[in-house]
Amino acid sequence: MRDPYDVLGVPKSASAADIKKAYRQLAKKYHPDRNRDDVKAKERFAEINTAYEVVGDEKKKAQFDRGEIGPDGKPRGFEGFGAGPGGFSRAWGRGAGGGPGDQHFEFNMGGGRGGGGFDPSDLFADLFGGGRKRAQGTPTRGDDVVATATVPLETAAKGGSARVILPSGRTLEVKVPAGVEDGQQIRLRGQGQPGLRGGEPGDALVSVKIAAHPFFRLEGRDLRLDLPVTVYEAALGAKVPTPTLDGKVELAVPPGSNGGRVLRLRGKGLPASDAKPAGDLYVSLKIMLPEEPDAEFEARMRELRERHHYDPRRRMG
Repeated sequence: MRDPYDVLGVPKSASAADIKKAYRQLAKKYHPDRNRDDVKAKERFAEINTAYEVVGDEKKKAQFDRGEIGPDGKPRGFEGFGAGPGGFSRAWGRGAGGGPGDQHFEFNMGGGRGGGGFDPSDLFADLFGGGRKRAQGTPTRGDDVVATATVPLETAAKGGSARVILPSGRTLEVKVPAGVEDGQQIRLRGQGQPGLRGGEPGDALVSVKIAAHPFFRLEGRDLRLDLPVTVYEAALGAKVPTPTLDGKVELAVPPGSNGGRVLRLRGKGLPASDAKPAGDLYVSLKIMLPEEPDAEFEARMRELRERHHYDPRRRMG
């Protein structure tokens, strides 16, 4: 087994938070779910978990730093001869002929728990199953995952549901609140990566993407709309049917309106949500000529040109 600090890529002086951060990054990278056909990644994942079980646990870290346990988390009495206080030593007996006799292990209990050693009962608990809970290590929360849900503008305004595919391939129905903004995140508790060693699962963070609309343009909570009007509506003024997210309304176009003039419909953008006020709808007038050629219309335009000539570009020099 390699040194746990080397496995996790942290110095011996690293804080508990730094050790946990390094472990989570490596576990996420080498997780079997992400490396299904990579045997080396699975071995690396197991090595990372073993290392974290040692230095990610405050008590075991202290024991490892003192040399009481090895990188695999087992007492160093298994590894060699002449263990320090609280460890094992291997003694050699002498046979009748003066040669080496039977080997035997003896406990050095001078250190005890309070003296920096270990309690032999802990060793036997590990050997015979009593230490199973300790061997499992500290429960670790699963990683969060991110996904995107694309919804129509009408769903973002009025609320509804959307289907989202998580990185694992699992499909979920997400409840979309009314008035959600583009880029806003919805947290789905417990829908992320599973926890390790009994830890709770992570969450799924779903970013809402509002799809492009054929008429409206979204700017924050406001909407913008280019509204086609006739020459005579712009010149004489009119009540013009105008689409909104709540259906059509009659927009009052003032007489003498030029193309590009912007009229405001208060509260006709995205509805209020999360203590944010409702947005507005900004309507830009777009003067349109008839789509089909019209001889009479053209004659009137020539007459207007002769009798009421004006220069809209006079201020441009």
